[in-house]
Amino acid sequence: MNANLENQELHAEHTPDAVRERLRQGPANTYLGDFVYGAIDGAVTTFAVVAGVQGAGLSASIVIILGLANLFADGFSMAAGNFLAHRAEAQHLDRVRRMEARHIEAIPHGEREEIRQIFADKGFEGEVLDQVVATITANEQRWIDTMITEEFGLSLAPPRPWRSASATFIAFNVIGALPILPFIVGAIWPSLVTSPFQLSIAMTALAFFAVGALKARVVEQRWTISGAETLAVGGAAAIIAYIVGVLLSGLA
Repeated sequence: MNANLENQELHAEHTPDAVRERLRQGPANTYLGDFVYGAIDGAVTTFAVVAGVQGAGLSASIVIILGLANLFADGFSMAAGNFLAHRAEAQHLDRVRRMEARHIEAIPHGEREEIRQIFADKGFEGEVLDQVVATITANEQRWIDTMITEEFGLSLAPPRPWRSASATFIAFNVIGALPILPFIVGAIWPSLVTSPFQLSIAMTALAFFAVGALKARVVEQRWTISGAETLAVGGAAAIIAYIVGVLLSGLA
Protein backbone atom coordinates (compact mmCIF):
# COMPACT_ATOMS: atom_id res chain seq x y z
CA MET A 1 0.00 0.00 0.00
CA ASN A 2 1.19 3.53 -0.81
CA ALA A 3 2.66 5.19 2.31
CA ASN A 4 0.70 8.43 1.81
CA LEU A 5 -2.56 6.54 1.35
CA GLU A 6 -1.85 4.46 4.47
CA ASN A 7 -1.16 7.63 6.49
CA GLN A 8 -4.40 9.17 5.28
CA GLU A 9 -6.34 6.08 6.36
CA LEU A 10 -4.63 6.10 9.76
CA HIS A 11 -5.51 9.77 10.28
CA ALA A 12 -9.12 9.08 9.27
CA GLU A 13 -9.32 6.20 11.75
CA HIS A 14 -8.00 8.37 14.59
CA THR A 15 -10.25 11.39 14.45
CA PRO A 16 -12.13 12.02 17.73
CA ASP A 17 -15.41 10.77 16.25
CA ALA A 18 -13.81 7.65 14.71
CA VAL A 19 -12.01 6.78 17.94
CA ARG A 20 -15.16 7.34 20.00
CA GLU A 21 -17.20 5.07 17.71
CA ARG A 22 -14.56 2.32 17.69
CA LEU A 23 -14.26 2.33 21.47
CA ARG A 24 -18.05 2.35 21.83
CA GLN A 25 -18.31 -0.81 19.76
CA GLY A 26 -15.69 -2.56 21.90
CA PRO A 27 -13.03 -5.00 20.75
CA ALA A 28 -14.00 -7.13 17.76
CA ASN A 29 -13.42 -10.86 18.04
CA THR A 30 -12.01 -12.55 14.98
CA TYR A 31 -12.54 -16.24 14.39
CA LEU A 32 -10.00 -16.43 11.60
CA GLY A 33 -7.53 -18.07 13.97
CA ASP A 34 -10.05 -20.82 14.79
CA PHE A 35 -10.71 -21.33 11.07
CA VAL A 36 -7.01 -21.56 10.23
CA TYR A 37 -6.34 -23.91 13.13
CA GLY A 38 -9.19 -26.22 12.11
CA ALA A 39 -8.25 -26.10 8.43
CA ILE A 40 -4.60 -26.99 9.02
CA ASP A 41 -5.43 -29.81 11.41
CA GLY A 42 -8.14 -31.14 9.09
CA ALA A 43 -5.81 -31.24 6.10
CA VAL A 44 -2.92 -32.75 8.07
CA THR A 45 -4.86 -35.50 9.84
CA THR A 46 -7.00 -36.51 6.87
CA PHE A 47 -4.09 -36.64 4.45
CA ALA A 48 -2.11 -38.55 7.06
CA VAL A 49 -4.83 -41.22 6.91
CA VAL A 50 -4.69 -41.22 3.10
CA ALA A 51 -0.89 -41.42 3.03
CA GLY A 52 -0.78 -44.12 5.69
CA VAL A 53 -3.34 -46.29 3.92
CA GLN A 54 -1.62 -45.81 0.58
CA GLY A 55 1.73 -46.62 2.13
CA ALA A 56 0.27 -49.84 3.47
CA GLY A 57 -0.98 -50.70 -0.01
CA LEU A 58 -4.65 -50.90 0.97
CA SER A 59 -7.59 -50.28 -1.35
CA ALA A 60 -9.22 -46.95 -2.18
CA SER A 61 -12.37 -48.02 -0.32
CA ILE A 62 -10.34 -48.21 2.90
CA VAL A 63 -9.06 -44.69 2.25
CA ILE A 64 -12.64 -43.44 1.90
CA ILE A 65 -13.94 -45.26 4.99
CA LEU A 66 -11.08 -44.28 7.30
CA GLY A 67 -10.83 -40.81 5.81
CA LEU A 68 -14.52 -39.98 6.32
CA ALA A 69 -14.53 -41.52 9.80
CA ASN A 70 -11.51 -39.41 10.73
CA LEU A 71 -12.99 -36.32 9.09
CA PHE A 72 -16.25 -36.23 11.05
CA ALA A 73 -15.02 -37.72 14.33
CA ASP A 74 -11.92 -35.56 14.63
CA GLY A 75 -13.74 -32.50 13.31
CA PHE A 76 -16.42 -32.85 15.97
CA SER A 77 -13.82 -33.58 18.64
CA MET A 78 -11.83 -30.45 17.78
CA ALA A 79 -14.93 -28.28 17.65
CA ALA A 80 -16.18 -29.66 20.97
CA GLY A 81 -12.80 -29.09 22.58
CA ASN A 82 -12.68 -25.54 21.26
CA PHE A 83 -16.22 -24.90 22.49
CA LEU A 84 -15.48 -26.20 25.98
CA ALA A 85 -12.22 -24.24 26.19
CA HIS A 86 -13.86 -20.92 25.29
CA ARG A 87 -16.87 -21.71 27.47
CA ALA A 88 -14.49 -22.30 30.38
CA GLU A 89 -12.90 -18.90 29.71
CA ALA A 90 -16.33 -17.23 29.75
CA GLN A 91 -17.29 -19.03 32.97
CA HIS A 92 -13.99 -18.01 34.56
CA LEU A 93 -14.67 -14.39 33.58
CA ASP A 94 -18.13 -14.55 35.17
CA ARG A 95 -16.66 -16.07 38.35
CA VAL A 96 -14.02 -13.34 38.62
CA ARG A 97 -16.64 -10.65 38.03
CA ARG A 98 -18.85 -12.01 40.83
CA MET A 99 -15.85 -12.40 43.13
CA GLU A 100 -14.71 -8.80 42.58
CA ALA A 101 -18.23 -7.53 43.21
CA ARG A 102 -18.26 -9.36 46.57
CA HIS A 103 -14.82 -8.01 47.47
CA ILE A 104 -15.85 -4.44 46.65
CA GLU A 105 -18.92 -4.81 48.83
CA ALA A 106 -17.05 -6.46 51.71
CA ILE A 107 -13.71 -4.60 51.74
CA PRO A 108 -13.96 -1.52 49.49
CA HIS A 109 -10.89 0.06 51.09
CA GLY A 110 -8.78 -2.98 50.19
CA GLU A 111 -10.02 -3.05 46.57
CA ARG A 112 -9.46 0.71 46.33
CA GLU A 113 -5.88 0.19 47.48
CA GLU A 114 -5.40 -2.42 44.75
CA ILE A 115 -6.50 0.15 42.15
CA ARG A 116 -4.12 2.68 43.67
CA GLN A 117 -1.14 0.35 43.51
CA ILE A 118 -1.96 -0.85 39.99
CA PHE A 119 -1.88 2.70 38.63
CA ALA A 120 1.01 3.75 40.82
CA ASP A 121 3.01 1.01 39.10
CA LYS A 122 2.05 2.63 35.79
CA GLY A 123 3.70 5.88 36.86
CA PHE A 124 0.75 7.85 38.26
CA GLU A 125 1.38 9.69 41.52
CA GLY A 126 0.20 12.50 43.76
CA GLU A 127 -3.05 14.29 42.94
CA VAL A 128 -3.26 12.68 39.50
CA LEU A 129 -3.17 9.22 41.08
CA ASP A 130 -5.86 10.26 43.60
CA GLN A 131 -8.06 11.48 40.73
CA VAL A 132 -7.58 8.26 38.76
CA VAL A 133 -8.49 6.12 41.78
CA ALA A 134 -11.52 8.29 42.61
CA THR A 135 -12.78 8.22 39.01
CA ILE A 136 -12.45 4.45 38.61
CA THR A 137 -13.95 3.55 41.98
CA ALA A 138 -16.86 5.98 41.57
CA ASN A 139 -18.55 3.50 39.23
CA GLU A 140 -18.77 -0.14 40.34
CA GLN A 141 -18.98 -1.54 36.79
CA ARG A 142 -15.90 0.41 35.72
CA TRP A 143 -14.17 -0.62 38.95
CA ILE A 144 -14.84 -4.31 38.35
CA ASP A 145 -13.86 -4.09 34.68
CA THR A 146 -10.58 -2.46 35.62
CA MET A 147 -9.77 -5.17 38.15
CA ILE A 148 -10.62 -7.87 35.60
CA THR A 149 -8.26 -6.48 32.96
CA GLU A 150 -5.49 -5.13 35.19
CA GLU A 151 -5.31 -7.65 38.04
CA PHE A 152 -6.31 -10.82 36.23
CA GLY A 153 -5.30 -9.94 32.67
CA LEU A 154 -8.62 -11.15 31.24
CA SER A 155 -10.46 -9.87 28.18
CA LEU A 156 -13.84 -8.28 28.83
CA ALA A 157 -15.14 -9.71 25.52
CA PRO A 158 -13.88 -13.30 25.08
CA PRO A 159 -14.75 -15.18 21.85
CA ARG A 160 -18.21 -16.73 21.72
CA PRO A 161 -17.87 -20.51 22.20
CA TRP A 162 -20.40 -21.50 19.52
CA ARG A 163 -18.88 -19.26 16.87
CA SER A 164 -15.39 -20.45 17.65
CA ALA A 165 -16.46 -24.11 17.55
CA SER A 166 -18.39 -23.60 14.32
CA ALA A 167 -15.42 -21.96 12.61
CA THR A 168 -13.19 -24.85 13.65
CA PHE A 169 -15.68 -27.56 12.58
CA ILE A 170 -16.45 -26.00 9.19
CA ALA A 171 -12.78 -25.42 8.36
CA PHE A 172 -11.76 -28.91 9.48
CA ASN A 173 -14.41 -30.62 7.35
CA VAL A 174 -14.18 -28.40 4.26
CA ILE A 175 -10.39 -28.39 3.98
CA GLY A 176 -10.02 -31.87 5.47
CA ALA A 177 -12.29 -33.32 2.79
CA LEU A 178 -9.90 -32.35 -0.01
CA PRO A 179 -7.40 -35.23 0.46
CA ILE A 180 -10.12 -37.89 0.15
CA LEU A 181 -12.20 -36.14 -2.50
CA PRO A 182 -10.23 -37.67 -5.44
CA PHE A 183 -10.84 -41.16 -4.03
CA ILE A 184 -14.58 -40.53 -3.68
CA VAL A 185 -14.82 -39.13 -7.22
CA GLY A 186 -12.70 -42.01 -8.50
CA ALA A 187 -14.99 -44.55 -6.85
CA ILE A 188 -18.05 -43.00 -8.50
CA TRP A 189 -16.48 -42.21 -11.89
CA PRO A 190 -13.38 -44.43 -12.31
CA SER A 191 -12.60 -43.05 -15.74
CA LEU A 192 -12.55 -39.47 -14.45
CA VAL A 193 -9.81 -39.96 -11.84
CA THR A 194 -7.14 -42.49 -12.78
CA SER A 195 -4.51 -41.49 -10.17
CA PRO A 196 -6.40 -40.42 -7.01
CA PHE A 197 -3.37 -40.46 -4.72
CA GLN A 198 -1.37 -38.11 -6.96
CA LEU A 199 -4.35 -35.80 -7.28
CA SER A 200 -4.83 -35.96 -3.51
CA ILE A 201 -1.22 -34.91 -2.99
CA ALA A 202 -1.63 -31.93 -5.33
CA MET A 203 -4.93 -30.78 -3.80
CA THR A 204 -3.65 -31.16 -0.25
CA ALA A 205 -0.44 -29.29 -1.04
CA LEU A 206 -2.49 -26.46 -2.53
CA ALA A 207 -4.76 -26.47 0.53
CA PHE A 208 -1.76 -26.32 2.88
CA PHE A 209 -0.30 -23.37 1.02
CA ALA A 210 -3.63 -21.54 0.78
CA VAL A 211 -4.38 -21.96 4.48
CA GLY A 212 -0.87 -20.85 5.35
CA ALA A 213 -1.31 -17.77 3.19
CA LEU A 214 -4.58 -17.07 5.01
CA LYS A 215 -2.79 -17.57 8.34
CA ALA A 216 -0.49 -14.70 7.37
CA ARG A 217 -3.38 -12.33 8.08
CA VAL A 218 -3.41 -13.49 11.71
CA VAL A 219 0.33 -13.53 12.38
CA GLU A 220 1.24 -10.58 10.10
CA GLN A 221 3.71 -12.65 8.12
CA ARG A 222 4.37 -12.53 4.39
CA TRP A 223 1.81 -14.77 2.72
CA THR A 224 4.41 -16.58 0.62
CA ILE A 225 6.52 -17.45 3.66
CA SER A 226 3.51 -18.46 5.76
CA GLY A 227 2.15 -20.59 2.92
CA ALA A 228 5.47 -22.35 2.38
CA GLU A 229 5.88 -22.90 6.12
CA THR A 230 2.47 -24.53 6.46
CA LEU A 231 3.10 -26.62 3.35
CA ALA A 232 6.40 -27.84 4.82
CA VAL A 233 4.83 -28.78 8.18
CA GLY A 234 1.86 -30.52 6.58
CA GLY A 235 4.10 -32.29 4.08
CA ALA A 236 6.34 -33.57 6.87
CA ALA A 237 3.32 -35.03 8.69
CA ALA A 238 2.16 -36.71 5.49
CA ILE A 239 5.60 -38.20 4.77
CA ILE A 240 5.79 -39.63 8.28
CA ALA A 241 2.34 -41.20 7.92
CA TYR A 242 3.27 -42.67 4.54
CA ILE A 243 6.50 -44.17 5.90
CA VAL A 244 4.65 -45.68 8.87
CA GLY A 245 2.14 -47.18 6.46
CA VAL A 246 4.91 -48.72 4.36
CA LEU A 247 6.63 -50.17 7.43
CA LEU A 248 3.40 -51.69 8.71
CA SER A 249 2.10 -52.85 5.34
CA GLY A 250 2.92 -56.46 6.23
CA LEU A 251 0.31 -56.37 8.99
CA ALA A 252 -2.51 -55.38 6.63
